[in-house]
Amino acid sequence: MRRVIAGLFVSLDGVMESPDKWHFPYWSDEMGAIIDARMAASDAMLLGRVTYQEFAAYWPTADPADPMSTHMNDTPKYVASTTLKSVGWKNSTLLGADFASEITRLKQQPGKDISVVGSAALVQSLLQHDLLDELDLLVHPIVVGKGKRLFRDGADQKPLRLVESKTFPTGVLALTYQPASAG
Repeated sequence: MRRVIAGLFVSLDGVMESPDKWHFPYWSDEMGAIIDARMAASDAMLLGRVTYQEFAAYWPTADPADPMSTHMNDTPKYVASTTLKSVGWKNSTLLGADFASEITRLKQQPGKDISVVGSAALVQSLLQHDLLDELDLLVHPIVVGKGKRLFRDGADQKPLRLVESKTFPTGVLALTYQPASAG
């Protein structure tokens, strides 16, 4: 069975919005290796509406010589949205209103992992519906102070267990969590 794995940049105060404004001073080869391994282990992406629209506005016109551009454009993308009526970016499929059933079906198909990038509301929904198999956080040693946080106030409790951790010389923590029930 395929796994759904969310790989996210997050600040120490839980902000994941606009990492382009705070993430890059902490970039390292070790972080790049983790991201490369995540990309190699997946063959599909699951995106929420906001992340999909941001990516679809950038990646189709990005430098095709950039391997990240090739990956982003060629990888099948599944978009969870209740407001979009269509998706036009290459290899994109809009999931229906019953996204939980559709993701369950995707998980049962043969293939590699399904990666989730960004998409805080989607990650919260995946946790709520017990569809997230792993949460890989790259926690940056910065307090951003404002912006969309990974978890909103009032969200249901969801016990997780730490299965791996690494500390990079830049102060970034690589933390891998799985649902405690998967134990």
